[in-house]
Amino acid sequence: MGAVEATTFLNYLAVKRRASASTQNQALCALVFLYRRVLELNMPDLEGLERARRPAHLPTVLSRPEVLAVLDRLEPPFRLIGELLYGSGLRLLESLAVRVKDVDLERRQLMVRRGKGALDRAALLPARAHDGVRAQIEVVTQRHRAELAEGRGAVDLPFALHAKMPQAATSLAWQYLFPASRPCAEPATGRMVLHHLHETAVQKAVREAARLAKIEKRVT
Repeated sequence: MGAVEATTFLNYLAVKRRASASTQNQALCALVFLYRRVLELNMPDLEGLERARRPAHLPTVLSRPEVLAVLDRLEPPFRLIGELLYGSGLRLLESLAVRVKDVDLERRQLMVRRGKGALDRAALLPARAHDGVRAQIEVVTQRHRAELAEGRGAVDLPFALHAKMPQAATSLAWQYLFPASRPCAEPATGRMVLHHLHETAVQKAVREAARLAKIEKRVT
């Protein structure tokens, strides 16, 4: 078995069997492993290799009236989350991970912490969501005061920040803009802390809003 046989086999997967690109890549990786780790030989050059093509999937795009119809049928705070997803271009977990300190109402900005590629970036706060974000901060503030009065009010902190700044866990600045309904135990420490809303709750709300809006497209 040499380069000709290996190329013939991989081309057979791509052309005759119409295998997916991932299936052909898996077979190629298996051959590379066989040569390098088992036979302890260099992988030969595979001339004339035909690569399986990945199918081109077109995204589902909603019209502007359809987007507004979905947003209008979202209940608080899911409507505000939807407005941030649509107007700020945030990913779902990025929007849920926004904390009070990350909101700059004066400059109309949101700071996204550890977004794609573990990088921070600034996102625009859309004018449509400005008053809603201000009202949501007030809701979080009132709830946080009530939690502190009950001896709770701590949130989870990233990395080793809890050891460096233990007071940050109970500060308003580090509270999530969209907190979960109740605290839960932190796996590492066992402390009761408050996390942000779970992404599945938003996904469920969006699906229900699309159903009520009678949109037949796939809405996520």
